[in-house]
Order: sequence, then C-alpha cells, then structure tokens
Amino acid sequence: MTLSTVDLIVVIIYAIGIFGLAQWVAREKPGHQKDSSDYFLASKALPWWAIGSSLIAANISAEQIVGMSGSGYALGLAIASYEWLAAVTLLIVAKFFLPIFLRNEIYTMPQFLEQRYGPSIRTLMAIFWLILYVFVNLTSIIWLGSIAVNQVAGVDQDLALYILAGFALLYQLYGGLKAVALTDIVQVTLLVLGGLMVSGLTLSEIGGDAGIIGGFTTLTERAPEHFDMILSPDNPFYKDLPGITVLVGGMWIAHLSYWGFNQYIIQRALAAKSLKEAQKGMVFAAYLKLLMPFVIVLPGIAAVLLAPGLEKPDQAYPTMMRLLPPGLLGLVFAALIAAIIASTASKINSIATIFTLDLYAKFTGQKTKAEDDVTAGAGREARLVLTGRITAVVAVILAAFTARPLLGASDQAFQFIQEFTGFFTPGITVIFLMGLFWKRANEAGAIAAAMASVILSYAGKQFLPGLPFLDRMGLVFLVALALAVLISLMVPARADANRIITSDISYRTSPTFNMAGLGVVLLLIAFYATWW
Repeated sequence: MTLSTVDLIVVIIYAIGIFGLAQWVAREKPGHQKDSSDYFLASKALPWWAIGSSLIAANISAEQIVGMSGSGYALGLAIASYEWLAAVTLLIVAKFFLPIFLRNEIYTMPQFLEQRYGPSIRTLMAIFWLILYVFVNLTSIIWLGSIAVNQVAGVDQDLALYILAGFALLYQLYGGLKAVALTDIVQVTLLVLGGLMVSGLTLSEIGGDAGIIGGFTTLTERAPEHFDMILSPDNPFYKDLPGITVLVGGMWIAHLSYWGFNQYIIQRALAAKSLKEAQKGMVFAAYLKLLMPFVIVLPGIAAVLLAPGLEKPDQAYPTMMRLLPPGLLGLVFAALIAAIIASTASKINSIATIFTLDLYAKFTGQKTKAEDDVTAGAGREARLVLTGRITAVVAVILAAFTARPLLGASDQAFQFIQEFTGFFTPGITVIFLMGLFWKRANEAGAIAAAMASVILSYAGKQFLPGLPFLDRMGLVFLVALALAVLISLMVPARADANRIITSDISYRTSPTFNMAGLGVVLLLIAFYATWW
C-alpha cells in the first residue's frame, strides 16, 4: 500500500498541527519558569477530559491496533475482554486507589513504595521500571510502530523508527506531561474517528445495499464462531483466553497492575486538579475502553469475510485500510501515527519522571515543587527540568538504537521479553494491594512477594507448559500473597516504615460517578449476555 499525494498532505497537516498545539498548550505565563511540578505533573491541574483521553492515548499504540485487529481475525470478539474488563478496573482504581494516592500527594509509584515500606524498595523498583520502560516498552512501541508504518505506507522500517522516535521526543521535550496530556484529546478523537471509519467501511462493504447495520448482521450470521466471548476448552485459542477464568482469574491481576500501579498510566490521574476531577477522568476512560473493540477489533473480524486466507492475522487491519479512498486513507494513517506518537511520548515522560524524581533528586537530596516544597529554588527546579529533558533524550537514543538488536532477530525473543515482564506482575500487584489496604504489611513481605512472583512464574512456565498464561498469573498471585502475609506476620516492621495516611480517607464517590459507573457495568452485562 502507498499513500497518495492527498494522503501525504493530510498526514503532514496532522504532524504540524499536533506539534504546534503541544508547544502552545505547554507555554508558561510571562515571568514564570517551568518547574518540576509543571514538567512532570502538568502543574497538578489536569481536567477530567485530559486525564481520560490521555489514559487511552498512552494505552493504545499502533501495535495494539494492528495486533488486536489480528486477534479479532484469528479468534474473534473474545479478545475484547482485555478492553471491557479494563473499564471495570478503571472504576476500581478511581474509587479505591486514587483517594489514597492523592491524599498522600504521591507523584510516582516508587515514591509510594518508600513512604509505605522504606527507601530500599523505592530505589530497587525505580531501577527495575526504568530498565523495563526503556528496553522493553519504549523499544517495542517504536519497533512495532515502525512495522505498522512500513506495512501501511511502504516507508523503510528503520527510517520510520527514527522519525517516530524523534518526533515523539521533540513533541514532549519542552512541555513535559502538560504537552502530552492536553493534546491527547485530539489524538484520541483522531484515533476513534479513524477506527470507526475503517469499521464502517468494512461493514458497508459486507452489507452492500443494507449498509452498516446490515453488514454487521451478515457478519454475525456468517462468522458466528467469531462472536463467542467465552471460549470452550476445545477452542484452539483457549490457552490465550481460558474460558470463564478470563472473568474471574489472572486478567484482573494484569489489569490492576497496569491501570493502578503503572507510572506510565497512573501519572495522568496523579496530576489531576482534584480527586473528583481524577475520578471523572477515569470514568471517561472507562467508556472509551468499552468503545475500543468496535474501533480496533471489529475490522479484524470483518476481514474474515473480506480477506479470507491471510498469511498472518496481523495483516487484517492494513488490508482493511486498503478499502479507504484517498484522503480518508491519509486521515486513518494519521490516526495510526497519533496512536504511536501519543504512547511513545507518554512513555518518554514517565521515564524522565522516575529517573529525575526517584533517583536524581533523591540521591542529590533535592526537594522539589512536585512534592509541594515551597522552599525549592528556581535554580534547583531548572536543574530538575533539565535533568528530565536530558533523560528523555538519552532514553530515546537507547531505545532507537537497541530496538532492532533486541526485537529484530525473531518474534520469539520479543514474546519471551513480554512473558518475562509478566513474571513480575503478580508480585507487583501483591506489594501495592497490601501496601494500600493492610497495615501489617512490611518490606520483608513485599520483597518476598516480588521474589516468589518471578520464581513461581518461571517454574510454572517450565513445569506446567499447558497451563494458560492468565491462569498461571492468578495462581502465582495467590501464592505470592499468602507468602507475603506470612512473612509480614513473622518479621517485625520498622516503627517508622509506614508513612501512608489512610485514617481520614473516605471512599464515598459522587452521585455522578456512581451513575456513570453503574452504566459501565450494565453495558458490560449487556455485551456478555449478547455474545456469551
């Protein structure tokens, strides 16, 4: 596939427009010098619409669009459980986690660990997350994004990789989180509209004179096996989505870790102007999550009828894009680019935040405006912002030049890295849940949970290869939790270890939040009841 002149003009207009908008929204008032609170936490003034859209923009990248559409082609709508259960997870995070984080003025996840358990675990986890974010997450976003650009537009992959990485870096380098979050509403709007265009045109192609609705009806009738949300044990993809345990098992562990304790994601909510504003943003993101399968999974299912026999399922989305006329193709391609740039820029900013605030500021003994320290001087704040920008540049250079050596040799290497990341997820979830809701938890129990998570996950992979990944994650979580509780009861904690305040926290939420949350749950019940 190649882009026409009209398509290229649309993409260029998007690139210039979004870059200019990012610099404009990140500008400071005359006489005010950008400080650490401005750069890393968007001045702690993000509105709900910026929080919600930025959560989705950080989450959805090109590899997820192409990959989930490919999963729709291969196994059907069941893959939507990842999106729909995430909507409920966002409600849980908003109602039970955010009140504690915001009451205690948490700005990074390693900082929470220090205030709850002690300084050692903060440093350990900060280093772990930096390595993970740079050499796994950032490299995979730009590598798989460059593959998507190569497949759709025929651009040389290495050239695409460097352009994407460079543009994402420059896009957020001056403004930090504010530049990312306040422009993500444009990115998400483009992403959703572009995806809906592809879905609409594919269904219209199937329906003919009957239109989109007729096309959807025909699709459900001619490919009924692709509309089963709960897979049976004899399904060839049961190991990926193990039936009913998808709803009650390990997927919740993955979601709680990702949406609740992942700096890359939760940083938007920590930068909210208030708790209520953060909670409204999370509900907004939950509704966008409900919509996502119709944006990115449905085109893959439609390709079952329109392009049967594809060599690889991941070819489904690029193949469906070929139905688009010139101009619209450019718009949808711009949406694909928007997804890559938004998620890459978000990851870069989170890397800069963790390095600067959890390592550099901590080891140089600097208090920051991000910590609401009124004594933080302008020169000190300028050095923190400069450190963040230098970190961002170094991270992008490292990711760009290691992407091909790490991921280019074989898909199996990438799959191993992703699975290795999952080894830590049960332990991280245990550490944070105990830290939030059980006062007896201590650093010894937390470290035991982390070690048990890695050892048990690896052992399960070696000795129980037939056990589905999500089921293994759920079992490892339960064992790591039991071990952490036991160790915490056996080993006394330091008297000053827990500095997290929960005594005056109320988990009551506004009527608006409650009604909106009920709407999410009712829609989920309707979806699963329709396509069980």
